[in-house]
Amino acid sequence: MGVERLEGRETREQPLLDFPLSRRGDVLPQECAWLREKAPVARVRTLTGDPAWLVSSYALARQVLEDERFSLKDTAKAGVPRQYALTIPPEVVDNMGAINGAGLRNAVMKALSPRQEGLQDWLRAKAAELVDQLVAEGAPADLRAGFADPFSAALHCRVLGVPFEDWRRLMSGLDVAFMTAREPFADSALNWYKDVAYFTRQLNVQLALPAEQRTGLLGRFAGLKEADPQSAHLTDEMFATVAVSLFGAGAVSTSAFLVLAVLALLQRPELVGYLRRHPERMGGAVEELLRWNLSVGDGLPRIALADVQVGDVLVEAGELVLVLLEGANFDPAAFEDPHRLDLEREGAPPHLAFGAGRHFCPASALGRAHAEIALEVLVERLSGMRLAVPAENLVWRTGFIKRLPERLPVAW
Repeated sequence: MGVERLEGRETREQPLLDFPLSRRGDVLPQECAWLREKAPVARVRTLTGDPAWLVSSYALARQVLEDERFSLKDTAKAGVPRQYALTIPPEVVDNMGAINGAGLRNAVMKALSPRQEGLQDWLRAKAAELVDQLVAEGAPADLRAGFADPFSAALHCRVLGVPFEDWRRLMSGLDVAFMTAREPFADSALNWYKDVAYFTRQLNVQLALPAEQRTGLLGRFAGLKEADPQSAHLTDEMFATVAVSLFGAGAVSTSAFLVLAVLALLQRPELVGYLRRHPERMGGAVEELLRWNLSVGDGLPRIALADVQVGDVLVEAGELVLVLLEGANFDPAAFEDPHRLDLEREGAPPHLAFGAGRHFCPASALGRAHAEIALEVLVERLSGMRLAVPAENLVWRTGFIKRLPERLPVAW
């Protein structure tokens, strides 16, 4: 539905537009500016046909994300409005809830720290190894399949304590796990069970090792199973569910960000040259690329636990609210000249790529380190890197939790 047809139709009964918006990750959806200016809290219809409130300004997006009366956990409850069908088996959702209530956050946070001894050197070596393989095979090459996916999988295999050799099998499961469908489909559950079974086996591998040889989060979980009485009631499947969730959410997010970050840079070759000349600016460049990134295509969901005033709208308890990141992160009220990819941007408020409030992404520091190392190696090693096909010929995936091109052909 075009922007010109939106104005004047906002009522609780009649949605302004269907959501989600465009699936292209290299062009800001045309509706964003209109929504932010004319209807920053707009009534939309989701993929499932449910009504929702779409919040598109920076200030109101932060309000929703930081107000604990808007719940992420309750979006998985039965009977609530949804942005797309819940395809995770209920027992997997319940297991995650049990883990969250068991006081194991400390083990998870230690596993997600980018300051672990040797981790960043290992990542840098892995990135160089993947680039060596691309160079040996010759240009053009698919940077997603040849670099972004395996590099993101490598990070999460190491963090979790599973063999990198299994990365293709794990990444292929995400293609099903994170589909966005109108209705549940039976084999989505089968896909989750397969991955829970895999991580259960890997936990038992860790349990069979001497304590000093255990690695990653599963190694920490093995120690907790043996030594922590508060964890005695937790089953192997409960621990495995945490690993499944962390690998899935982490690997798909870091790979999608990296693909779109590289695409944004390749469409502006002068910025690639800038980063080659100023590697010390990579940290700031990653922050700007995170603001710019359009990988989250379905909004961040919350269920209102009470009636809450958001802008001019009273959101009622039980209603679904979706935070439109591409609206908030391109809001000129928060970011000067927001449509300019400015790698020297300073003094701006925090972007919302990692969320905000209680559910701010716990792996944000790890994600930043992953991106910085990847881009440093690519910029340094692939001199003259460029998009090998016209941008308009990229094929964008539909029905997926991320905006993502199926391939990213590059030459150098």
